[in-house]
Amino acid sequence: MRLLKLVPEDTNIKFLKWRVPFYIVSVLLMIASWGLVAVQGLNYGVDFAGGQEIRATFVGEETAPITELRQTVAALDEVEDPVIQRFGEVNQVSIRVKLPPEAEGDPGFANAMTDRITEAMQAGHPDVRIDGVDSVSGKVSGEFRNDAGWALLAAMMMVALYIWIRFEWQFGVGALFALVHDVSLTLGFFAVTQLEFSLQIIAAILAIIGYSLNDTIVVYDRIRENLKKYRKMPLPELLDLSVNETLARTIMTSLTLFVALIALLLIGPASLFGLVAAITLGLFIGTYSSVYMAAPILIWLGVNSDSFVPEETVADKQERLARGEM
Repeated sequence: MRLLKLVPEDTNIKFLKWRVPFYIVSVLLMIASWGLVAVQGLNYGVDFAGGQEIRATFVGEETAPITELRQTVAALDEVEDPVIQRFGEVNQVSIRVKLPPEAEGDPGFANAMTDRITEAMQAGHPDVRIDGVDSVSGKVSGEFRNDAGWALLAAMMMVALYIWIRFEWQFGVGALFALVHDVSLTLGFFAVTQLEFSLQIIAAILAIIGYSLNDTIVVYDRIRENLKKYRKMPLPELLDLSVNETLARTIMTSLTLFVALIALLLIGPASLFGLVAAITLGLFIGTYSSVYMAAPILIWLGVNSDSFVPEETVADKQERLARGEM
């Protein structure tokens, strides 16, 4: 029985031929992503924004009356700047409201606010069903944001340090740049789509870092082997050769993950949509960055075969001994 081969063995795609335009586009996308985060901001969930979140389903109605709800909830005295969005099905909503500073540490105030909002909804829609209520204080949400940011930064720095030790410093810089690229584009995606940014998304970004790192190390390991094997080969050709030799593995891994992720995107629970969307995006940008971010930067950082002198074999030592060099 013949094995399935998605990539022919003699594949020779000139990936690095377009390294400069791809790099320019990627850097511009990174700048645009951070610009969107700064200007438009992220749609923080209760985990990061603090406040009260109420999830409700309008049973027996085809769609949730979003406009009517905004007017009803905003008319309540205790509520300021409510955020009302569809959540899951078209007849499901998420209502997020901030808690005033004096309500910090007062669960009774938060519960009373939930009761007022619920009563206001039930006045016009008796069949509305409350699916869940979450409450996070502003102090705790601020700690969540800070801890999440430090976790992402620490993960990327430790990855760069690991690759620096395993390979050379140029490889560590290349891997770190690729990870910054992946995280930046993911944040830009959430700034554009305004999908809820919660602790689940932080977990997704950490998963993206892990996947991108794994793919990058596979490419880097083949580059190191080829630097020892083809000492006279120009570096761009050697990088193309290395990427092509790992292409079959990359495509098979990515395709397997994509099959599982697309099923979750289409028929998975709505509460996991943001998480799965982030990982799916990371699957593509992580693969892209391993080829067009992590590999080409080695050329500009001056990697050469002199740093990877192959170990001397027993036959080499015997030959040197015969020539009187030992």
